[in-house]
Amino acid sequence: MSSEFVETKDGVKVRKLVELKTSTAEEYQKAMLGRVEEFKQKNQKKSQFNSVVQNTFFNTFGAILNLKVNIDKALGEENLKKVNEVIDNILLFGL
Repeated sequence: MSSEFVETKDGVKVRKLVELKTSTAEEYQKAMLGRVEEFKQKNQKKSQFNSVVQNTFFNTFGAILNLKVNIDKALGEENLKKVNEVIDNILLFGL
C-alpha cells in the first residue's frame, strides 16, 4: 500500500492513505493462517509427547462433555433440576 506524508501546521508528519486495495484483508488473513500453520508444525516437531498428551486430554474432555449433554437430554428438564438440587445440597453440606 503506497502512502505519502503530509506535514501539518505544527510540523508533525502524517501519513496519508493514497491507495486502498480490496484484497488487503484477504492477504492478511492468508498470512495469519500461514503463521498459525507454521507454529503448529514447529510445535509438533518440538515435542511429540506433548502433542499426544494434549490430544488425549482434549479428546477425553470432549467425550465427557458429550456424555454430560446426552445424560442431560435423557433425564429431561424436571429430573435434571432434581439432580442439580441434590448435587448442590451435597456440595453445600460437604463444604
